[in-house]
Amino acid sequence: MFRPIADAWRRFATTRPAVAEFVVFTLISQGMTVLQLALMPVFKWLFNLTPLVDTAFQVLPVNTNADGSTFFIFDYPAGALPLGGGGLAYFLAVQLTLLIAQVINFFLQRNVTFKSTSNPWPAASSYAVAYVIITFVAAWLQGFYKDPIYQWMIERWGGTGETVADVVTMIINALISFVVFFPILKIIFRKEPAAVEADDPEPVAAA
Repeated sequence: MFRPIADAWRRFATTRPAVAEFVVFTLISQGMTVLQLALMPVFKWLFNLTPLVDTAFQVLPVNTNADGSTFFIFDYPAGALPLGGGGLAYFLAVQLTLLIAQVINFFLQRNVTFKSTSNPWPAASSYAVAYVIITFVAAWLQGFYKDPIYQWMIERWGGTGETVADVVTMIINALISFVVFFPILKIIFRKEPAAVEADDPEPVAAA
């Protein structure tokens, strides 16, 4: 049943390798998004059971908001959402979820999508740098949309609205990663040219 599909995919991947890579990249990325959506509520619930929810985590001030308050790249005021910003508990829940998903994503994209043959250690280092940069960019953007989303949804649907807001913010983060990561991974997970083997010595003619 699946043999014709597999054969058709191999032919497609052979004739359109770049498109095939993008398709596989998209499917894996969607799988990682589903994983994050499953993990985020669990970690958030666990961390909210600790005093960390009442510990503010506001670092890297970069600007001033319209109301005169400081704009932080990582802005998680103390207190549970929506009155607070989730505190250090929310920050850790987000980052731990992303870290787990990105570690799995690294191996799947390297071995399945791009079938890279390059040295894994430099690739891992470059991937880590890209992950950190994207994390900072995503955190900066989250400062614009996180609070309005949570307030709007919780005011209308209470606890259900908070869960939906978790999903929406995680999807936005995933979309940012999706758009930025593909061209970066295309560079990181390159295929090294096959080593040229030395020619076999000519057989010695029998006397």
